[in-house]
Amino acid sequence: MRFLSIYSHAERNTPPTPEEMARMGKLVEEGMKAGWLLVTEGCLPTALGARVRRSEDNISVTDGPFTEPKEVVGGFAILKANSKAEAIELARQFLGVAGEGTCELRQLYEAHTCAGSEAAARP
Repeated sequence: MRFLSIYSHAERNTPPTPEEMARMGKLVEEGMKAGWLLVTEGCLPTALGARVRRSEDNISVTDGPFTEPKEVVGGFAILKANSKAEAIELARQFLGVAGEGTCELRQLYEAHTCAGSEAAARP
């Protein structure tokens, strides 16, 4: 199974320290070698982003920064796990390195879970 892990945290205006980068780099390297981490990226500050929203037939664009949320998306990862419980444990390990924040885990569709398969609805 593959899971999307969306990491949200209170936005900060400073880049990660060299120590933080080294700890995260070690976790990423270990995860890639072990095969449970497929893809990961961090996000730059919301001041450099934009939100594109559609409501009925109208499309609006709002440039960052986004001040209203208490937490913003700080990055994501695609995890390979044998179960939801295993994905949760991987998210726990990540938060142990990343610090305060939230990882939302969402199982990704795969060929065998599409076309109305009961597997797609299982928790």
